[in-house]
Amino acid sequence: MLPSRQDLEEAEVLDRRESAGGEVVLRRRGGHCEVIVNGCFLMDTVDGRSERLLVQAALDALDAPRPSVLIGGLGVGFSLAHAAAEPRWSRIAVAEREAAVIDWHRTGPLGAFSAGALDDPRVEVLHTDLVAYLAADGERYDALCLDIDNGPDWTVGAENDRLYGPAGLAHAAARLNSGGVLAVWGAQPSAAFELALREAGFTGVRTEEVPVERGVPDVVHLARRA
Repeated sequence: MLPSRQDLEEAEVLDRRESAGGEVVLRRRGGHCEVIVNGCFLMDTVDGRSERLLVQAALDALDAPRPSVLIGGLGVGFSLAHAAAEPRWSRIAVAEREAAVIDWHRTGPLGAFSAGALDDPRVEVLHTDLVAYLAADGERYDALCLDIDNGPDWTVGAENDRLYGPAGLAHAAARLNSGGVLAVWGAQPSAAFELALREAGFTGVRTEEVPVERGVPDVVHLARRA
């Protein structure tokens, strides 16, 4: 298949920073922004349908009239903007490890994609590592919407692998209210992760797909805490 025009555009580096997690780069290519972590493409602003589905599918599955949600991480802001546009959410927390990403939304070019959501009084930005945050004792939520990797089978860093295993899923379940929903974004379906969710005691495990222009569809894995 021929490459798209965007693939052929030369990327312009807008910012590059070093953090405890490694190198984080913001690039512009063909009119869109890209986030690169340690040389690994993480996400871009080309098409946010699956990131919006991450939040919407979780909300649609909840019975609570005014639920709360934890989004991990902030990324290019599509998930947060979609959550902030929905008045039903009572509280929206966002866990983001990289200070650079938060800065790019507050004062940089990614603010156009989070659409002022960081100023919403329901929104709290937590500058923290999501894996460590879930493992600690703390507040429970009605929904966890997780998008810090390219999926359970394609993590940005080896330290994130534990999020999708038995211990990580146990920590996620402990942070959910009874009947709460776990939603996990992926760049491709993962039967192994579906099995891991069931083995961790989650119910109603299913995968929703979003077709993309090329390659396998993006997916959102959904499961409920019994």
